[in-house]
Parts: sequence; structure tokens; C-alpha cells
Amino acid sequence: MGGINSESASDTVRLERVTSVIDGDTIELASGERVRYIGIDTPETHHPDKSVECFGIEATVRNRELVEGKDIELVSEGEDRDKFGRLLRHVFIDGTFVNAQLVWEGFARASSFGEPSKFHQVFVQLEAASRDANRGIWNTCP
Repeated sequence: MGGINSESASDTVRLERVTSVIDGDTIELASGERVRYIGIDTPETHHPDKSVECFGIEATVRNRELVEGKDIELVSEGEDRDKFGRLLRHVFIDGTFVNAQLVWEGFARASSFGEPSKFHQVFVQLEAASRDANRGIWNTCP
């Protein structure tokens, strides 16, 4: 999955330390701010109106493996925050585009809440490849 890096994503890059992983697409930073990954959606594990969804725990564990306790690059695009006050960002670590990696591995779906990300088509193609390869949620969940 080469070719996309933080420099190609945006001019606004911020380095931060991840202190905890909330779920498959949400993290908490050392600053206390929460970040929601742009352009993807993982199964719910902490939704107030939903029970834990199929593959939600696995997505959270994978996100934890990728970013928890590590320094990441946050890249902004479009809206700064969601309706819950979380920062909306693309996340990169050691050359890996985390948002895309989670879709590619079958832990997340391509999703846009409002204006699609400039990487929306990339996420859609990665989701199709993941589905075709029967990875993650595509292998486990109805």
C-alpha cells in the first residue's frame, strides 16, 4: 500500500503521542484530545445506543497494535471536528497510513459522514479488495 504519505495528504501535519485507543477508529492523545479517523468506520464497541458489533473488538485490538503508546502524524482535511468534539484526522505512523491499513486488512469500511475525504475512492477500492480476499469483517460478519 505505498504511495500515500503524510506529505501527500495535506500541508497541516501535527505530531502527537497516542495514550489510548478508544475503539477501531478513535484514539486519545497525550493532550487529552480524542481523534476520529477520517473516511472510515469500524464496528462499534462503545456506542451508547448499540451493543458491541461483530468484529468491533478485533478492530480495536488491531488499532491498539498499530498506534497505542506511539508517536503519530495527524493530518487534517476539511472539517476540523465532529459533532462530538473529536478531531477529524488522517493518521500516519512510520510510513503507514493507518486509516487505509485498517480498511485493507478488513477491520474497517470506507465511509463518509458529510463531504467525502480526498482519499474516499482509495478507501472504496481497498474495501473492495479486502472483501474480495474475504479478510476480517468480510469473512466473519453477516
